[in-house]
Amino acid sequence: MQISIAIFYQKGAAASFSLIQISLIVILECSLETKFFFMGIRIGFGVDFHQLVEGRDFWLGGIKIPHEKGALGHSDADVLLHAICDALLGAACLGDIGAHFPDTSAEFKNIDSKILLGRTAQLIDKEGYAIVNIDTTLCLQNPKINPFIPAMQQVIASILHIRQNDISIKATTTEKMGFVGREEGLVAYASVLIEEK
Repeated sequence: MQISIAIFYQKGAAASFSLIQISLIVILECSLETKFFFMGIRIGFGVDFHQLVEGRDFWLGGIKIPHEKGALGHSDADVLLHAICDALLGAACLGDIGAHFPDTSAEFKNIDSKILLGRTAQLIDKEGYAIVNIDTTLCLQNPKINPFIPAMQQVIASILHIRQNDISIKATTTEKMGFVGREEGLVAYASVLIEEK
């Protein structure tokens, strides 16, 4: 951050700025710079839940994962992509995923959630924002997700046109507690940072 201090004095008069006065100028200018710097930054948070049932493909983070169960939903029920969509829309104050892609519409029946994420990115871009980074957490008992994380990052990065290392994907279990622990469902949480372009 660049800070400039101008000291003015009349000809023949001594410069009598004290250290306190100079410090106040520095603090004021720092505060103004910080305010303007952060004005274009927005944070969003998203969460999504889905049941796990037999007879469904298991789509997560835009990739198909081998598993005996899949998420139940109107679309392909990709909880990770849905949580990211919700976080992005929330950050831009554009409502939620249900408002833009309602589960009552035949248009979105069994739709690939990568399409929904792409459309969400277009909405964010139209509002004049760029995505800075994404941090997510998946909560499910099985299967183990870590081996699939790099592929998920690659898919998401290609849709959003950001770097893979700007997308964090973490996974945890509930230590067999609750509906997640009983493998009845799964949850995804997403936080995003966007900025004015």
